[in-house]
Amino acid sequence: MLNLFSVPSRAQVLDFAARHRRRIVTAAVVGMGGFTVTAFGIAPMMPDAASLPVRQLVEPVTPEGLEPQLDALGAQNLALRRSTISRGTDSVDGLLLRLGVADSAASAFIRSDAQARRLVQGRGGKLVQATADASGHLQQLVARYPAESNEQRQTHFTRLTLDKVDGRWQSKIETAPLVTGVRLGSGSIRSSLFSATDEAGLPDAVASQLAEIFSTDIDFHRELRKGDTFSVVYESLLADGELVPWNEGAGRVLAAEFVNGGKTHQALWFVDAQGRGAYFGPDGRSRNRAFLASPLEFSRVTSGFAMRFHPLLQSWRAHLGVDYGAPTGTPVRSVGDGVVQFAGRQNGYGNVIEVRHDKDRSTLYAHLSRIDVQKGQKVQQGDHIGAVGATGWATGPHLHFEFRVDGKHQDPLLIARNGEALALDAGDRSRFGTEVRAVQARLQVAHSTVGARRASFE
Repeated sequence: MLNLFSVPSRAQVLDFAARHRRRIVTAAVVGMGGFTVTAFGIAPMMPDAASLPVRQLVEPVTPEGLEPQLDALGAQNLALRRSTISRGTDSVDGLLLRLGVADSAASAFIRSDAQARRLVQGRGGKLVQATADASGHLQQLVARYPAESNEQRQTHFTRLTLDKVDGRWQSKIETAPLVTGVRLGSGSIRSSLFSATDEAGLPDAVASQLAEIFSTDIDFHRELRKGDTFSVVYESLLADGELVPWNEGAGRVLAAEFVNGGKTHQALWFVDAQGRGAYFGPDGRSRNRAFLASPLEFSRVTSGFAMRFHPLLQSWRAHLGVDYGAPTGTPVRSVGDGVVQFAGRQNGYGNVIEVRHDKDRSTLYAHLSRIDVQKGQKVQQGDHIGAVGATGWATGPHLHFEFRVDGKHQDPLLIARNGEALALDAGDRSRFGTEVRAVQARLQVAHSTVGARRASFE
């Protein structure tokens, strides 16, 4: 008997439901039995629908007899299906408890089976789904997580399945392809890009790509304005129809629009006849420049190309580069194609890499915690060449970045913005025009939600 003056435990509730199941179902059916269903018939909406008569049809519905309904409901096997994201600190029992499973036999199998133990081994972030019966006994468990092969991590996922076969638990591990879907999103800037994308429900991976795509047009550290808007079409990654929790389920940004200070910038991902992909503007000109705007994917500029008070030398000096604040170990990439001219240690610069891009232009990356290239090695734009650190004369982890033309220091942000862009070949222009029209229609749909969202906050 349930004590009505105290909060019953889960086990008591399940026991009560099992013993008085027929009474509960009877009460529910009787409570609903007295209602009459009313159906409304309305003429289809034609151009002159306002002139057509509207008739109301009322028809009583008599439910089937109570006994057959109770028998049918009583024959149903109730099941509880619940999902969660695994944590790095999960134990077997703790994870099952969070899934609403109370099954000592299943718990013992997971601890003893080498494949099943992967459920709680390694890092968290696995998408776990469990199906249990009304008593909390596990019927099936499926866990999905990134493919174990580095070559397949972006395209496939691992599926761990626990099933009962002839009364005995069995585990199975498979690798399956991720399915790509398309999602739309939009937002309005209030303070920063990341807070705006969070508000819009967009993954951080999408925000980082937006900053990268428009970095040669917009300085996201200094030029963002309250009221700027953005719209985006991006890939979503699905595992068995479920949005994957790793990489926040986001793939490549397919198209984007950013309105900054009243000026509209657009970009479309396009793959040419040779299979090379790049971002282009609506005019068919590539948004890819000879040099990236930043050697880090997204970071905070702590000191620009200007005069500054040197924190160690305690004097005003010209700062002949740009400093980017970032945690130690953050990957550093080459901003353009070139050859490594120096890789080693240089006095106050600490660990340094210098890349020669052509006979006139070179870049320097200083204070690195790690150097991943060698002198004479060829590198391509975007290749990881080292990692952020605090070696040499540094008060904290950051990257010091310089751009030199004919040996003279230049503002890296201006060099990237004024870099040359490529145009589409004549053979690709017709297909590109068709894709532009289709994508701009999607961006318009995404953009239409910005005003509605803004109004809801006011």
